[in-house]
Amino acid sequence: MSDTAARLLVLLSLLQTPRLWQGSELADRLGVSGRTVRRDIDRLREIGYPVEALAGGAGGYRLTAGTAMPPLLFDDEEAVAVAVGLGTVAGQAVIGVDEAAVRAAAKLGQVLPSRLRRQVSALTANTQSFTLATAPAVSSESLIAIASASANHERMRFRYRGHEGADGARHVEPVRLVADGRRWHLLAFDLNRDDWRTFRVDRMTDMHATGARAQHRMPPAAGVEKFLRDRILGMAPMFRADATVRAPLRAIAARLGDHLGDGTLTGDDNSCRWHSHPDTVEWLAMRLLSLDTDFQVHGPPELVAHLDAMATRIARSRRVNGS
Repeated sequence: MSDTAARLLVLLSLLQTPRLWQGSELADRLGVSGRTVRRDIDRLREIGYPVEALAGGAGGYRLTAGTAMPPLLFDDEEAVAVAVGLGTVAGQAVIGVDEAAVRAAAKLGQVLPSRLRRQVSALTANTQSFTLATAPAVSSESLIAIASASANHERMRFRYRGHEGADGARHVEPVRLVADGRRWHLLAFDLNRDDWRTFRVDRMTDMHATGARAQHRMPPAAGVEKFLRDRILGMAPMFRADATVRAPLRAIAARLGDHLGDGTLTGDDNSCRWHSHPDTVEWLAMRLLSLDTDFQVHGPPELVAHLDAMATRIARSRRVNGS
């Protein structure tokens, strides 16, 4: 590789960092003159990279959005993170993303060096993703719209269907988009209610950024994670599962891991009794099914009813597919 080609790759890697680079900074990083930097910028533009130049004392260069998707450069850690992330995204509750994630992962896998391919294989082979079939799907366009408004500090308007089914208009300042393993949620400051709120993305419609600037607000004092956990868990009734699991105590303890929480697990080498921590019936059902063994639920009745409904849907699906 020529010195010019190598320098262009380094320059492109720097410009992919989301910030404004002064010409003198780039010249120092590359060990060249400002004139060479300007010439290299022109070369990148010729091959399709939209590099914007801003004049003035606070000016500089930055990579902007163009009309086509140019190649990107990743360091080793970024490449592994993207590859593992694509594998995790495939099969999640985002409409139209699973197939695209598989295609992207295949393309990335073709060019990964063998040492990185081994790291990705080790991570994916020992990682399991479990998503309830009943988890509501959201569109990638919705997630992108929310994330863009949050990143650009823009206010948003949308229609929202609440837990009781009532529909209403909302005007918010979006702060964080969060996936809890089952659903996507938006943490935002509700301007009409003058308070922090969380919104399920699958219940949001007609969303758009208004263009008005959002204030730089500090997240709730309890911290984003605790606030979201309390709000999300508070959206649905909570129950403690009581179930007998037909597997050795040691094996089930390992499978539950941190999910045991403040629950209890007692038993022997043949079976064990699980009294869970409080959670939704959907999450408790998922945990029982993920144990990959026979079990009997003693309560609560809501969990038994939910599992019966799941079994009916599965049986109905098998009949339809088999016909």
